[in-house]
Amino acid sequence: MDRIRIRGGNELNGTIPISGAKNATLPLMIASLLTDDILTLENVPHLADVELLTRILGNHGVDISVAGKRLGQESGFGRTVHFNARNIVDTTAPYDLVSKMRASFWVIGPLLARMHEAKVSLPGGCAIGTRPVDIFIDGLRALGADLDIESGYVVARAKGGLVGDRFRLPKVSVGATHVLMMAATLARGETVLENAAREPEVADLARCLTAMGAKIEGAGTSTIRIDGVRALSGARHRVLPDRIETGTYAMAVAMTGGDVILTGTSADLLPTAVETLGRAGVSLTPVDGGIRVYRNGGGIAPVDVATDPYPGFPTDLQAQFMALMTKSVGTASITETIFENRFMHVQELARLGAKISLAGQVARVEGVEKLKGAPVMATDLRASVSLVIAGLAAEGDTLVNRVYHLDRGFERLEEKLGNCGAEIERISG
Repeated sequence: MDRIRIRGGNELNGTIPISGAKNATLPLMIASLLTDDILTLENVPHLADVELLTRILGNHGVDISVAGKRLGQESGFGRTVHFNARNIVDTTAPYDLVSKMRASFWVIGPLLARMHEAKVSLPGGCAIGTRPVDIFIDGLRALGADLDIESGYVVARAKGGLVGDRFRLPKVSVGATHVLMMAATLARGETVLENAAREPEVADLARCLTAMGAKIEGAGTSTIRIDGVRALSGARHRVLPDRIETGTYAMAVAMTGGDVILTGTSADLLPTAVETLGRAGVSLTPVDGGIRVYRNGGGIAPVDVATDPYPGFPTDLQAQFMALMTKSVGTASITETIFENRFMHVQELARLGAKISLAGQVARVEGVEKLKGAPVMATDLRASVSLVIAGLAAEGDTLVNRVYHLDRGFERLEEKLGNCGAEIERISG
């Protein structure tokens, strides 16, 4: 199992290219099931989750190629990938694949909309908390589907196709918004989704579906209207930049000092995080083709923050921000409102010398003058990169174990940080 070794203490200076968003790429790939024409996606990141989803889509019969090659033959940044779902050979998504990545459950919406049937394994547990699929099931039932749970699978049928209706999500869910919006594109009549997720990735999916011929209004707001059409065509779409990767590298620069240009991204994608970092003493300035990040003098100021659905502070940046606050001059409070078990990185940060106390869903972070390197264990994707951020500023060597979590969501992290002066290397085996 690979590990990453970091020798801390170096400022970051240079340029870091921001990859296409993982959280946009996955639903966009799944949208290929809605058409028998070719969907071409540009700026697709090379990530473990993307590779796993290609296996799942391939199991359904989707033919996938990169620049005329099979998918595994090219591994550069910003790939262009072609998806051809003309011949769907299987509407079952098996447990051994779905259990490895929760987002693979989302195939249920397009399969049900286009093929009028789907059998998809329940996704199982999640390290950072429970994420039930009740909203997905209730939403698809509102569109006329019959769904049953049989031996750990959701068996869904829509004889004659889905029918548009009004559905209010009982809580904001990005995944359910993706699935119901995709399903509604081929439903008869109008569908109205209320209390929908407003994330940029939802709007990005809507732009792609619109290019395929869907009729969608309001994506990016809490009310989305979809007029169903008989069929969707192919399209070409560029995946938007990864706002979580953008925020992560901005916090790494803030942690270490230095001056870095994040290219291919925009501060408009994460307004609350930008404002929060500004209060911590970090400047994020728009420049041609990206964002310049540097600390604007003095130490890191403590800032209280609570996670919230977009446009609030992202839960996917909570662990990284906690790492930053371990070096603040003062005490910060971090409240996690989205997932009930997303503080597992606290004990690992403590191994580096961080002073963090927990009370329910609130972490109180007392800044320290020095962190010291130590072996640490990654527990999930965002927690793992928080340990990298802390390690970049720690004295001595930090060894991050279980880095397969990092490979799920960060493309060539060691290369990007190493090119800016970090002493970081991957140790195989």
